[in-house]
Amino acid sequence: MKPAFVAALALVAGLAAAPCVPAQSPRVTPFSQGAPGATLPKGWAAQTFPRIPNHTRYALVRDGATVVLRAEAEASASGLVFRLADSAADARILRWRWKVDRLPVGADASRKGADDAPARVYVTFRHDPAKLGPVDRLVYEAARAIYGEAPPHASLMYVWDAAGPAGRSFANPYTPRVRTFVVEGGRARLGQWLDYERDVVADYRAAFGEEPPPLSGIAIMTDADNTGDRASAWYGDVALDPR
Repeated sequence: MKPAFVAALALVAGLAAAPCVPAQSPRVTPFSQGAPGATLPKGWAAQTFPRIPNHTRYALVRDGATVVLRAEAEASASGLVFRLADSAADARILRWRWKVDRLPVGADASRKGADDAPARVYVTFRHDPAKLGPVDRLVYEAARAIYGEAPPHASLMYVWDAAGPAGRSFANPYTPRVRTFVVEGGRARLGQWLDYERDVVADYRAAFGEEPPPLSGIAIMTDADNTGDRASAWYGDVALDPR
């Protein structure tokens, strides 16, 4: 398997293996509940990838009065994952905010060998073997052998694409089980805090033409391993709520 394809599978597979955090609501533990320089808030776990030795640096820092997550990639890739509890079963509205100040030169989320991004947010859906075709079953069984558990059934990825523009949607260049939605593109809004809201159920239906399985997790990633360049971003709180 190529490193980037392994990374795509490993990131979503990590959502199956990460500790599950029971909660009274489907809200993801906010980064703002942490303290600068401290460990990640409860429920968040690092995810690294086989054959990618350099890892993105993530740290809680203060931005004004709020604690946010700083991400810095230098020819590197790794992510953070949050496995959702069963209490998130009725959630469908994803909200998040981020700020990007450096794009990896030459990155293009639609192309193999250039699939780097300064900021990504993933939503994953629970494994459902009944919905997989023969080829996908083989891929998932291979991933199960490597990671101990099969990856989620499918994933949505919301990305800031250096190649721009926003508004595009396409299959991940390494696996059709990850659908990319470009929510920001190019350099025009670098250095600004930007807020987003997506209906993940509607996006899943549009991407895969079927009703989604239950949600399984959230992940974020800043990476620059394919281009060998640098990328940096800040992530604010991520929330997942019923409509």
